[in-house]
Amino acid sequence: MSTQQDIYAVGSKNRPPMLNKENYVPWSSRLLCYAKSRLNEKLTYNSIINGPYVRRMIPEPGDQNRKVPVNETFHEQIDDELTKKELKRVKTDDQSIQTILLGLPKDIYADVDSYETAQEIWLRVQQMMKGSDIGIQEKKAKLFNEWEMFTSTDGEPIES
Repeated sequence: MSTQQDIYAVGSKNRPPMLNKENYVPWSSRLLCYAKSRLNEKLTYNSIINGPYVRRMIPEPGDQNRKVPVNETFHEQIDDELTKKELKRVKTDDQSIQTILLGLPKDIYADVDSYETAQEIWLRVQQMMKGSDIGIQEKKAKLFNEWEMFTSTDGEPIES
């Protein structure tokens, strides 16, 4: 392997490792280690594995002057209503997306760029590289059936 390929596969302190399609499992492990080594290590890792910060619904007093009185309504938390800790989590969610996307080849990047969270991207790349559990089970069943149906004809040497 050339030095350029080594850099491509491993990444660096400033760039996540690049996915080599034939070597997904080591890449995923290295990417998670890279995420843990970043500034907001636990937040970045958690964003990838457990999903993003979910904004709370904030209650608002209802409008009693309507024909049908409304007791209470809700709105999704806006940036100004976030605590410093919550705002840090939201920013880290964006960094987590960037971390994964920077480690993907162009064709896979194009397939996952429309996903909105790091966790969705992570799971989609995993599915693309490893296949879904159902797909894996179907492949195993098909191979097992082919193996059970394998027969030889009379006089055929074992090598053929």
